[in-house]
Amino acid sequence: MRVFALADLHLSGSVNKPMDVFGPTWDNHLARIREAWLETVGEEDLVLIPGDVSWAMHLAEAKTDLCTIASFPGKKLILRGNHDYWWNSLAKVRGALPEGMYALQNDAFVFGDVAIAGSRGWTCPGSVGFDEAADRPIYDREVIRMGLSLSGAPKDKLLLCMMHYPPFNERRQPSGFTELFEQHGAKHVAYGHLHGKACRNAFEGERNGIQYTLCSADHLEFKPKLIVAV
Repeated sequence: MRVFALADLHLSGSVNKPMDVFGPTWDNHLARIREAWLETVGEEDLVLIPGDVSWAMHLAEAKTDLCTIASFPGKKLILRGNHDYWWNSLAKVRGALPEGMYALQNDAFVFGDVAIAGSRGWTCPGSVGFDEAADRPIYDREVIRMGLSLSGAPKDKLLLCMMHYPPFNERRQPSGFTELFEQHGAKHVAYGHLHGKACRNAFEGERNGIQYTLCSADHLEFKPKLIVAV
């Protein structure tokens, strides 16, 4: 049993939002995702998708992209990214998900010997452009949501975490998210959101006993990244 991660799929099966407008890196990106996924992921594996799943504006529009992902091997666990405008009521989202696909929000997901917690996250204090009035309330709320998710994870499982935004600012300073990860004994954290030049300063590697992985699709050349095999 293996757990992979691949964020920021940015699919647009029902809306006119081609990703190649962001440069040749994104040319034929769905076909490249499909090819790499089929080569890498097995039916007994789990793929974490930490946000920005679909460009759809409404849940009905997102179903095309959700079904595309569901057609790939393995189980899939998604959470909301900043561009997942279609994600409204959690109950409605879960009710619309195809078989083998699950949504994570304010709770934890158990997969064999692994527990996964997560939240969307937000821009961390100390980041360039962080606004105390506008960003602090959202950041504080997301820290609370991460705490709720972590509290729901069984203590006898290997703890993985996923979030859309990075858990650090550009100076890689601790945050409320990293403090929670350390308090709860997380072993791996996968995050996305960053693209292009922004990936150059992203932290990846071990810190205080936790392995951090940036799994934005373009950063990984659209190949699911192995997080853990158990």
